Amino acid sequence: MIGKLNHVAIATPDVVAAAAIYYDTLGATVSEPIALPDHGVTVVFVELPNTKIELLEPLGANSPIQKFIDNNPSGGMHHVCYEVEDITVARDALLAGGAKILGDGAPRLGAHNKPVIFLHPKDFSGTLIELEQAS
Repeated sequence: MIGKLNHVAIATPDVVAAAAIYYDTLGATVSEPIALPDHGVTVVFVELPNTKIELLEPLGANSPIQKFIDNNPSGGMHHVCYEVEDITVARDALLAGGAKILGDGAPRLGAHNKPVIFLHPKDFSGTLIELEQAS
């Protein structure tokens, strides 16, 4: 079921400042900030040869990552994203196996305009998992 690592997400109070560190200090290629109001975040993608780093900043008071930033004011690793061939097949298999899907369980379009779901961290050694349909 699980495919390649798509990205590691790091929550930060300021994506522009975080992106500058990756660009200026590490010489990475970084995207412009992208506001995703439906997800309550602003994102910047750091391109690496084998994966991406997604920098997340809360967008608005109701952002799902605001509590994370409140608890971790400097930011920190938020989730890992793996690709799957078919998000619906993966979701159904996970539900049948007893895993908890966050939200209503329906895939939503993520930052790459592909369907995604999030899996509860209690089922995965304390790590929030995002699954993204590969194509």
